[in-house]
Amino acid sequence: MKFYCNITNNFPGGLFKYVQIVSLYDVHSLEYEFFRQIAQFFPFMKNLTVINDKLQKNKLHRKSKKVNNQDLSIIEYPHLIRLCLCEAHDDYAEQLLVDTEICLSNNVCLFVDYEALKRVTENFTRHATQINWAKLHSLCLDGEYEVTKFLKDYFPQTNIV
Repeated sequence: MKFYCNITNNFPGGLFKYVQIVSLYDVHSLEYEFFRQIAQFFPFMKNLTVINDKLQKNKLHRKSKKVNNQDLSIIEYPHLIRLCLCEAHDDYAEQLLVDTEICLSNNVCLFVDYEALKRVTENFTRHATQINWAKLHSLCLDGEYEVTKFLKDYFPQTNIV
């Protein structure tokens, strides 16, 4: 099996070495621990889609690097080359793209809503997101937008589509 679709918080787990395409969907928020488990369950995942419009519950705790008094380790997706967040709450873009949370491989193609991207990057001025942003090969924006100087300067090495 090469793909696993609509994984929820109730996913029983396991090791899926041959699955490269994963989509996450739930009517409840998806939290840090769930994304950590997904990285472990699908070690060779190349394509990740997140479909969830729910605010993350543990976002404030995540900023302190602790959830339930446990230190958070950086989640690694070493083979990821495509990340789709077009139907995801801003919290998921923030979690998956801030370098203190997630370590992405180089040459990732990101699909994201333009307005969400603008909010998460604080109008393309937020430094915390720039390390993972620098790993983007291409940026595919959803919604109406204009490729401004701020956008180009924030993603200098990225092909903006």
